[in-house]
Amino acid sequence: MTGLKFPIYMDHHATTPVDPRVLEEMLPYFTKNFGNASSLDHTFGHDASVSVENAREKIAQTINARHDEIIFTSGATESDNLALIGTMEKYKDKGDHLITCQTEHKAVLDTARHLEGLGKKITYLPVNEFGEIDLDLLKKSITEKTVLISIMAANNEIGTIAEIEKIGQMAHDAGVLFHTDAAQAVGHIPIDVEKMNIDLMSFSAHKVYGPKGIGALYIRSRNPRVKPEPIIFGGGQERGIRSGTLNVPGIVGFGKALEITRNEMEKENERFKKWTKEMFEIFAKADGKLNGHHTKRLPHNLNVYFKGVESKAIINSVSSKVAISAGSACTTQVVEPSHVLLALGFDEERAHSSIRIGLGRFNTKEEIDFVSNAIYSSLIQLAKIKV
Repeated sequence: MTGLKFPIYMDHHATTPVDPRVLEEMLPYFTKNFGNASSLDHTFGHDASVSVENAREKIAQTINARHDEIIFTSGATESDNLALIGTMEKYKDKGDHLITCQTEHKAVLDTARHLEGLGKKITYLPVNEFGEIDLDLLKKSITEKTVLISIMAANNEIGTIAEIEKIGQMAHDAGVLFHTDAAQAVGHIPIDVEKMNIDLMSFSAHKVYGPKGIGALYIRSRNPRVKPEPIIFGGGQERGIRSGTLNVPGIVGFGKALEITRNEMEKENERFKKWTKEMFEIFAKADGKLNGHHTKRLPHNLNVYFKGVESKAIINSVSSKVAISAGSACTTQVVEPSHVLLALGFDEERAHSSIRIGLGRFNTKEEIDFVSNAIYSSLIQLAKIKV
């Protein structure tokens, strides 16, 4: 196993390392090109503004949007908050009803619960054993008071990809706005906001080999024109929707990161599909069961259940050599079963006995083989201890 460096990182749904090409693009904006993009009275500010707009264009091209439809935020969590709270407030005269899903990220679920506390009506759609909503039930759930539907593009734990285009069309047919949390999707699978009938979309740089602390909210500017109420107030930056001094180095890095994904996504996914298949074949020898959809899933995701073996025991047994997780990085401080796995209809035992593996751009075949065998060996040893 020459060339291996430990621990091997395979938790790319939680975050990704910054691509060296992204870092190289960002570095001048911390020192030489440090201007405030809103200070247009001199070249420092002007140059920063030009760089921001260039990055905005790269990001827009990646999702087939117009450059002025990209609003920069601190990350997908803020984007989700702005999309839900801002939209429900803006269109309160139309109605007070939001439809979402039980397996959403906490950034959506907790925001929805906040809105419930303000008197809004929330429908939390159930999912089947693969993590998919029932489109007929969604259609029946829409009322004349429904303002917004929010369904994530790809699940952060089980990797299931939603029928975004159909959901968006259904929303538009009913005169309802459609938001999707695409933090795990943008840069990993093709996303086209026009084709998919998306009105608002949250995404983040640190899931696509960019820096942490920078994200975006796509907001449709026509057919229909959408403008949520701001939830952060100040200087009126970002079309008056999100005030605050722009994170120029982060934005430049975000643009470069998505430019890279446009060129490399297809080849990366071919590799990931091959590797996740090989890994699962080994885990199946230890009676591993796949969580999530078997085909409609993120190419770099594996979420596997091992009956009778605690996920924490597996993780701890390989932790000196391998970095994997039991689920969402946003809820790992809470010792409770995954709300996603419970929503699939599984019991707490399955939720406590599942691990999530997220492959990444810089993983190698040698690492895939090592991790597969390390986890398999761990399972054999843990089974002996249990016996």
